[in-house]
Formats: sequence, structure tokens, C-alpha cells
Amino acid sequence: MIFDKPYFFCGIGGSGMLPLALILRGHGATVSGSDRALDQGRTAAKFEFLKSRGIALYPQDGTGVTSPEQAVVISAAVEDTVPDVVAARKLGAPLMTRAELLAELFNAAPQSIGVAGTSGKSTVTGMIGWMLTDLGRDPTIMNGAVMKNFASMEAPFASARVGKSEFFISEVDESDGSIARYAPHIAVVNNISLDHKTMDELRALFRDFVAKAQMSVLNLDNEETAALVPSAAGKTITYSFVESHADLLASNVVPAPDGISFDVRERDGAAHKPQFLNVALQVPGRHNAANALAALGAVRALGIPLRPAAAAMSRFAGIRRRLEVVGAANGITVIDDFAHNPDKIAATLATLHAFAGRLLILFQPHGYGPLRKMKTEFIAGFARDLAPDDILLMPEPVYYGGTTERSVTSEDIAQGIREAGRNALAFATRAECGNKLLELAKPGDRIVIMGARDDTLAIFAADLLLALERGGTTL
Repeated sequence: MIFDKPYFFCGIGGSGMLPLALILRGHGATVSGSDRALDQGRTAAKFEFLKSRGIALYPQDGTGVTSPEQAVVISAAVEDTVPDVVAARKLGAPLMTRAELLAELFNAAPQSIGVAGTSGKSTVTGMIGWMLTDLGRDPTIMNGAVMKNFASMEAPFASARVGKSEFFISEVDESDGSIARYAPHIAVVNNISLDHKTMDELRALFRDFVAKAQMSVLNLDNEETAALVPSAAGKTITYSFVESHADLLASNVVPAPDGISFDVRERDGAAHKPQFLNVALQVPGRHNAANALAALGAVRALGIPLRPAAAAMSRFAGIRRRLEVVGAANGITVIDDFAHNPDKIAATLATLHAFAGRLLILFQPHGYGPLRKMKTEFIAGFARDLAPDDILLMPEPVYYGGTTERSVTSEDIAQGIREAGRNALAFATRAECGNKLLELAKPGDRIVIMGARDDTLAIFAADLLLALERGGTTL
């Protein structure tokens, strides 16, 4: 049985590792782990939370891997020279990737819902999970981000929920190709765009994903996702803002700074009588309206009527670090956001530009590899979407060790944006960017902290707010 063996997670604090460890522990498995961030003294609260759940933590020096019975779980980013991996090989302990373990759990579930796509996976996963929970279905949820509806003082890092029903909802990742491991009952695909792989590789991965599903939920407004409809083996539920033949069609979109509402028309295949319903969200942005359509499509695929689903959706509180307002001081608002690829950044900027206020943006790239791969797209996107008075500041990409090529830097991106006529600066460190933000900020401005794969960005955003409250010009 999956839960009868001991597990050791190398990098247990990672966004994909932590919730998986919590799910295993919630089902009674013995779980321990290590993390470089723990050794470096970063995000201590997260590791205290893991300890409170009965998970033993060790330095990432191999001392926690003590038995050939342990299954040592690693992420795609873990290198063979990491001491935990060396110890596992020496003992003969089995090594498995995070995706292999998650796929084993996912594929064993009687009702599995896999949420895929370049952008919006965490939000859609949270929306589906919350609706099923609110409607009494008691699902297990595996997410890559903290779901506010499930977070509390006792569980501040609620990126997982352990349920007792047949439902298992999870993000599935295309960036490392592991999406190929999943055989979902219901496959949800929000959108497909350039991120970690070539478009040809992505098309093949997503095509195979929906071909294995009993039912697929597909976005007709994304050209690449719409092209998957012929590949879907089972029934499809489609959604759109513009395609009148979609199963779920949104109209009358009304944005607000703290939410968005829209009407949705559902085609009734039996009676051929369209039904209309208003959906009100507590999260802002047209992209979140699209996320809501995807989530509603998934619960409709389970046979849940649209009206109670929409009512539950209205109580969805959002995902941590997704356009999250940290606070305001002296007329300046600080916003924390996970945007890290061109599509996510474009969605964030479009949402914020719907309302008044200059944007002072700190964008910390999530690695030198993505910066190199998407250099042209980053420059074009910021040049297109920054307003004339917006200012972008970029530190060097997040880096926690290992080997990496640094042929493209943040200054390369900033220079390209400046040449296109927009305001962009690059600094060696994030602290320098923060001090510049404090120097520039005036009443009416919005400071936006963007980036992924770095939990300390949320702490940095909170520190900026604290500095603003104190009236300081340096962190």
C-alpha cells in the first residue's frame, strides 16, 4: 500500500513537495524530510508547521536517510550530488520523483480531476476543491499554492487538503513533462502558451493528456486549447467568452478592484434550453473569470448543478500570492503576485490597469533558464503592457545553488524594455530594488511584487509595507 512505507522528501518545503508530504502524512504515512531553505534559515514558519504535523526534519546532509525501506522523494531540480541522494544510493533506498509519487496517488483515486495549462492551475484547482468541499463532497486537494479558504492560524500553509471521499483534485505540471504520467477521469486545460518547453512539445503533451481522460474541460478562447477538442477521447465541456457554441458562455463581465462578476449561459443538451446565471467572484480579473468557467465546467462534469456550484464559487476566497493585497500605507498599496511568465504577467497588468494608479513593479525572475528561454517574450510583453508612467525594477533571478548558465541577465531584459520606450531598471539585489521602490513611491501608486519559486517574496512585500508605514525610504 502507498501509505504503509516511510517517505523522505528531499526539498520538502517546495511548493509541489509540501502538499504531497501533508497528504501522505494525513493518511497515516511516516514522513520526514530536508530542505536547503531550512539549512539556510529561510521561511522558518513553514518548517515549524511541518513539524507540528508530525513530520521530522533533518539537515540536507544525508543524515535523514537511514534505511533502505525509505522511499526518497526528489524534485526534478534535485541534483545527484545532493547528500540525501548520495545516501539513498549508498543504502539502496528507492528514489522516486515527486511526479511519480503524485501520479501513483492520483491514478489510484476513483474520481480524479487533473488541472493543467500554462496559467491558472493553482486557482482552478483551489476553486474546484473549494466548491466540492463547500458542497459536502470532502475531496482531497493537491495544490501548489496556499488556498485561503483552508488556511488558518493552525494551518497557515494550506496547499493541501486531506479528504475521505473518492475525489482527488490536483494540479498537473507540463513544465517537466510529468503530465504524461497522469490518467485523469476529468482533464481540465485552461490555456497553452510558451513557458518551459517548445510549442510542439506542449501540443503533444496536452493532446495525450486529454486523450486519456473520460471527460475534458477545454477553453475555446485559447487557440491551442481549442485545437485539443478533436483529441479528447471522452465527452467535452467547453467554455468561452466569445464562442456562442460553448457549453458555458460568459457575458456581461463587470470588473471591480476586489472581484469580478459575469453571467454564464449553460447549454442544456437535452432540452436545448439555455440557462443563465450570475457568478460573483471575490477575486479580480478577467483571467479569474476564465478560471471560474473552467472550475464550473469541472464540477458540471461531475453532475453537480450549476446553481449550487456558482453559489459555492461566490465563497471562494482566493489563492495566496495571486494579486493579493498585502496592505496600504500613506496612500500606497502593496500587492503580492505570483506572475512569472509572459501570460501571467499580462493578465496581472491588465487587471491592475483597469483601475487608476501608477504601477511600481518588482519582477524577480524565477531562474536564469526561464529568463534565457523567454527573453524576447518578456521584453515584448512588458513593452506592450506597461503604461508610460509605470516603472519596472528587476533584481537578478532567484538562485539557491547548483549549476546554471547566466548568459541572459535581468539587465538584458530591462535594456530591451527601455529601448522599446518604457521605464525599466535592473539592480544586483532585491534589497536595492526595494529601496528604489520606497524612494519612488507616492500616494496613489501601487507597488506590485512579482515572482515565483521564492517564499521570501511574500516576506519582502510585508517588509515594504512596514517601511511605508514607518515613512522610511530604505528597508
